[in-house]
This record gives sequence, C-alpha cells and structure tokens, in this order.
Amino acid sequence: MIERVVATNVPDDDAAEQELENTLRPQDFTNYIGQERLKQNLQLAIKAAKKRGEPIDHVLLYGPPGLGKTTMASVIANEMSSQIRITSGPAIERSGDLASLLTNLQDGDVLFIDEIHRLNRTVEETLYSAMEDFKLDIMLGKGPSARSLRLDLPHFTIIGATTRAGALAGPLRDRFGHIHRLEFYTPEEIQRIIERAAGILDVSIDPSAAQVLAARARLTPRIANRLLKRVRDFADVNGDGIIDTVISRQALQLLEIDELGLDPADRMLLNAIIDSYNGGPVGVETLAALTAEERSTIEDFIEPYLMQIGLLERTPRGRKVTPKTYKHLNKKNPEVAQGQSRLEML
Repeated sequence: MIERVVATNVPDDDAAEQELENTLRPQDFTNYIGQERLKQNLQLAIKAAKKRGEPIDHVLLYGPPGLGKTTMASVIANEMSSQIRITSGPAIERSGDLASLLTNLQDGDVLFIDEIHRLNRTVEETLYSAMEDFKLDIMLGKGPSARSLRLDLPHFTIIGATTRAGALAGPLRDRFGHIHRLEFYTPEEIQRIIERAAGILDVSIDPSAAQVLAARARLTPRIANRLLKRVRDFADVNGDGIIDTVISRQALQLLEIDELGLDPADRMLLNAIIDSYNGGPVGVETLAALTAEERSTIEDFIEPYLMQIGLLERTPRGRKVTPKTYKHLNKKNPEVAQGQSRLEML
C-alpha cells in the first residue's frame, strides 16, 4: 500500500497520467527488470530481516534520474509486506514536519524520502538520532525556559533516493545500512521493459520496433516508457495503432531523437564544445552560460548518458568531446585533420 504524505491538488488529467505511470511500475523483484546485482543484495537483506522479524536497515539508493529508485523503494516495501509513505527532501521544511511524519509511522513502515540530499540541515540533524536510536529529540519552548523532550519512535526503515550522493553529509550517509548505486540498463533490458509496458498499455509492438526504441531510450526506463507513449500516439493518429519499425522511426524523427538517443539539448551541448572551443576542454560554468542551461541540468541530466556512451569526457581542465562525437555529428576532427596535414608535409 502506497500513501503519499505530502499531497498537492493535481488536475484530473495529471492524476490519470500518474495512475497510469503507477501501473507501469513493477511491484516485486520478479517483475523488476534489470539491476540484477542490486536485487540480489536486497533480496538477501530482506530475507534476513524477515527471518529475524525486524525491519530492513535504512537504504540509500543513488544514481542518475529515471533508473527506478522510487520503484525500487516500493518493491522493497512490498517484499517486506510494509506500508510505504512517500515524501521528498524539499517538502520537509522544518523539524516539526519530520516529527509529524515519524510519529505517525508504525513498526515496520517504510518512509521514502526522494531527493534526500536537499533536506534542510536542521531537519537532517534531527534525523540522525531517529535513524540510529529510533528516538526523536524535540525542543519545547524558547529561551531560558526551553527544554528537550525525547520521544520513542517505532522501528521503521528510511529509504533515501538521490541523484547526488556526494551532496549528502557524511553523518547522514553513514547511518544507512545499505548504500547502492543504480546503474544504466543494457539495451536488451530496456527492450524487455518496453515490451512489458506495451502489454500493460495494450499496445501491439513489433520486436524490431521495440529494439529501435530501446536503442534511443538512453538506457533509462523512464525515457523508454515516455518514448513508447509518444510513439503510441503517433501510431494511433498516423497508422492503425500497431507500432512497427517504420512508425517508430517516423515518430522518433518527429521528436528529433537520433540513433543514439540524443535530443536537441544533447546535440546543442556537444556542438557548443566543438564549434566554440574546438572540442574542449571547457568548464561547466562556461557551458551553462553558452547553452542557457542550468549547471545542475548539465551535470545531472545531460552529461551522465553522454559520458556513458563515450561522447563526452570530464578532465581536470573541463569537458571534452571524443573522436566518436565528431563522427556521430558528422564534424571534422581538427586533431585528425592536423595529423593528416603533418603526414602530407612529410
């Protein structure tokens, strides 16, 4: 059972989309495709915890966005037969907000905190004793008459998710018993995810079309599901609703997503490095100003995949494109041209 602690007023269309998104999320390890090493470690921990009749130790999941951290948290709760309450770091503004959440938990409950690296520092310090001793220290009153009250908390599990594990304070990070990184998926795993999602959405898709989508999904399930929905829309309007290779390529061309899964923002970044700085190196702050993108957007959303597929390098002096980038963008590599010129001179 999933209960959202921090609720907002959501329009009906957005609520319907969220409900559909929830149906695409696997609820157990059997249906969770990929992340095999992580699943093995968590299955072992869950079996041991259930055998002892205890909640699983606190879990920290980190990695690029869209790889399934929230889904994994729900799977852990379901495998533990526990209720999960979901919130996020920015939503917990004061220690009183955290106290309200923790005192309403039951033994064995899971509290999932997304973007945990964005917790307020005061809230974070309040969380230390709650995670380690299951005690909550509350200050009553102000000034000379202030006094501290310590409350006993139920034995619960915190699952934190973050895209920036390095931004977590050391004392908070050390209180997690399980720290796991979610890796990018393989194209074969992404294809299986697309075919599973197509079955849930009642969409007919050819295996070859699923392979085309998987190759352009940036090795990320969230993007794979989003592309599947957009191609489904294209197939419904411009075809008979069946997704084949031709329909897939036409839809992806309309979305301006190329064979490696690069979108206009990716290509703009790479072209900026090549055209303005001869392929780099160039600092991320300069790139942010040049492309009008936030530094965090470049570091968290654009760079990881480009580095994963070998189009971008991080060096001590800044970002630098690779020879593969020149070939993919059909650009002349100045280093290769210079080398040819020297050979001709010899």
